[in-house]
Amino acid sequence: MKQREKVVPRASGTVLEIGIGTGLNLPYYDASKVKRVIGLDPSEKSWDLAGERAAQLAFPVEFIGLPSETIPLEDDSVDTVVVTFSLCTIPDPVTALYGMARVLRPGGRLIFCEHGRAPDESVYRWQNRINPLWKRFAGGCHLNRDIPQLLIAGGFAVSDMEADYLPSTPRIAGYNFWGSARPINSAS
Repeated sequence: MKQREKVVPRASGTVLEIGIGTGLNLPYYDASKVKRVIGLDPSEKSWDLAGERAAQLAFPVEFIGLPSETIPLEDDSVDTVVVTFSLCTIPDPVTALYGMARVLRPGGRLIFCEHGRAPDESVYRWQNRINPLWKRFAGGCHLNRDIPQLLIAGGFAVSDMEADYLPSTPRIAGYNFWGSARPINSAS
């Protein structure tokens, strides 16, 4: 997916990837900028597939679970948090974003790529209509989350953001936001 190619190479230093899943982002990290990746995912089954991808990389990849609602890392312990297509399924995204801000070092940044609320009212109405059924069949995915507002509510200031409908994707699931943000109480 071209979106991954746009955002993942921006990561640097020690990286926490939220919702690493099967490791689809791993090939897009720039090995000259990344020291290591810590992949957080509640599904240990996906770690096997991600591990196969990780074995081919020039930097270490560590997998951690989510034993509670709190990210199991120290405060100020990572340089970059990467979250791609995961905020839609996190049950409490605002709390999760506060956790992401907590683990970022001063000057660190969140790099994101997410689908969400479409700007066209007719598409948004369809997102709202379909969302209850969609969530049940798509692993808890919400079609209609307002990503910019979630970032702000979760303690981030958006540094740069682009948004558009993805080509070849149904409009109800294809409005995409990508860019970076910094914790509000962090140095720029």
